Amino acid sequence: MASPVRWILWTLLVCFAALQNAALRVTMRESSLEAVRGDSVLLPCSFFTSSDFSRLNVIWTLAPSSSPGSPVQVIVYDHGQVIKNPSLIGRVDFTGLPFSADIMLNETRVSDGGIYRCMVNNPPDTADPGVGELLVSVLEPPSLPVCEWDGASDVGGSVRLSCSVEEGVPTPEIRWEKVNPEEISLPINMEGELSGSVQIVNVSSQTSGLYRCSATNVLGTENCYINLAIYNSEAAPGGPPGVLPGVLLTLVMALVLLALLAIILWLHRTGQDGRSRRRRRDRKAEEEECYNEIRYTPSLMKRSFV
Repeated sequence: MASPVRWILWTLLVCFAALQNAALRVTMRESSLEAVRGDSVLLPCSFFTSSDFSRLNVIWTLAPSSSPGSPVQVIVYDHGQVIKNPSLIGRVDFTGLPFSADIMLNETRVSDGGIYRCMVNNPPDTADPGVGELLVSVLEPPSLPVCEWDGASDVGGSVRLSCSVEEGVPTPEIRWEKVNPEEISLPINMEGELSGSVQIVNVSSQTSGLYRCSATNVLGTENCYINLAIYNSEAAPGGPPGVLPGVLLTLVMALVLLALLAIILWLHRTGQDGRSRRRRRDRKAEEEECYNEIRYTPSLMKRSFV
């Protein structure tokens, strides 16, 4: 009898000791999550403990995708107090304490992406392990791309079309296409992850048309356009051949007409001046003649009375 009793007591003692030294287990219900910029996302972290929560300690950290070697503290629960990263106040909080270590992240930003670690301690339980990891990706649609072109738009020249986009997660795919008068996909030279160009050599009138650059990822597509016009160097840009010679001929004819008009006006004015001088001479002669007649008339009258 004594032996079975001792066996039962020893078993109970071992079980009690095991409970006293039970390992604290942390589990992540998800290994990775995706959120769209501006949305809210729940970061789950569950744990099992055999002790009460009077000494519970929970720490969330983030190793940002931009600098994974420099983790930052996100939020802490320690002995009933919650401490938040100042830059995240108003955007992060616990949702299930003390029964879970889940946190809610609101108004997500691209900079929120990275590896989150949930660390739980609850003495006297020991953690085995007491850390869980969660990869969070914050997606954003492409920003509006910027289209530019440079080069010689004369026939036979070379033109470079370039397109760049500033934002987008995952990295947008950049494509160039000619969409008018016919749709043609063009080979692209990538210049980094967010910029691509197309080089067109020996351009002709058939090169003219509407070109489109597209930046695409899982959240959508944004476009920009370039209307390319190729013209002959002898012609005015944007006009048909022969326009420039026609304009020059019109200007020359206008100048000739103006010169003729000026000559005619000068001759007319000269003729008027000559006639005016002749009239003045004639008038002067008439005045002198009248004066002589008046001057000699008294003397003649005097001799007639003698």
